[in-house]
Amino acid sequence: MTTTNSRNKVKIAVLGAGHGGLAMAGHLALMGHKVNLYNRGEERLWGVKSSGTVEITGEVEGFGKINLATTSMKEAIEGVELIMVVVPANGHGWMAEQMAPYLSDGQIIILHPGRTFGAIEFKQVLVREKVTTDVIIAEAQTFIYASRATGPSQVHIFRIKHSIPVASIRAHLIPKVIDKLRQFYPQFVPGDNVFKTSFENIGSVFHPAICILNAGWIEHDVDFQFYHEGATPGVTKILEKVDEERVKVAEAIGIRAISARQWLYMAYSSAGTTLFEAMRKNIGYRGILAPRSLRVRYMEEDIPFSLVPIASTGKMLNVPTPTIDSVIQLGCALNDTDYWFKGRTVENLGIAGMSVRDLRLLAIGETVK
Repeated sequence: MTTTNSRNKVKIAVLGAGHGGLAMAGHLALMGHKVNLYNRGEERLWGVKSSGTVEITGEVEGFGKINLATTSMKEAIEGVELIMVVVPANGHGWMAEQMAPYLSDGQIIILHPGRTFGAIEFKQVLVREKVTTDVIIAEAQTFIYASRATGPSQVHIFRIKHSIPVASIRAHLIPKVIDKLRQFYPQFVPGDNVFKTSFENIGSVFHPAICILNAGWIEHDVDFQFYHEGATPGVTKILEKVDEERVKVAEAIGIRAISARQWLYMAYSSAGTTLFEAMRKNIGYRGILAPRSLRVRYMEEDIPFSLVPIASTGKMLNVPTPTIDSVIQLGCALNDTDYWFKGRTVENLGIAGMSVRDLRLLAIGETVK
């Protein structure tokens, strides 16, 4: 466990009190930092307000004392240095709207994770809200914890990932973001730009396809390990096709995105000659059970906010994505939802018709065109 002394204490807001938010808030507090925990609804804060702490088990053990648990955005982010957004991607725009009136110069906002184009959407919302405050908007490639809430103020951390790239909208500010994060998270490393962190969103490869291809078991309410048992040799063949298409769309922008197998080695030190083998060897996935419904973030978040923007960008750049398109269509049918309409497309992100040059400039520029 990382520790800190009083001179290095950082004031941090963690926005979101779900599985991930509890893990991050509790761990940061356990490391000695002053943590404000925000949630839109009061119910998820009751346990933390009652105990004043988050109890952590698993890879990290202990009680993290929370400075403030609140439903007031103003109270949560006032005077903090770092704003950690730990909510599903469909909440990023809403979070941007809510914090817009209360942001102050110098604050760093990090989406954990951004999924695909999260930082771009967040910046677009702040521009729309006419925010002139000088803040840094960044996104992590993936979420640092594999965790599950086990009670109202209890969370189990299965694993802390080893190496997570982080990039900001203004790429020259990435070192400043990393320098701040390294005070307590040595796992964060500089990402090249927000397109690279977006296209290395491995949840887009794993989550929707495993859910769809195990839909019968999920709807039958059967307990099985999502990654270790749901990702069979046949299922991982489909994952590999999704992965190949993701990498090809990234290449069309001049981005070298790592493969899912390479990511497993980077994030978990899990190696294998095939994706199936690498997933099966990853002890960080051990014990993570499949969801009990198809109305879960693996579908409701990862299809519209991960796969749709990849497919939409592919269409704009004339890169075929037949497997990704099929996964999206099957997800739409299973949940009777138009994820194409709800998702991040090049049109609603304001990047439709951009050339590769414009997209690359966007990654290092200050505004969304």
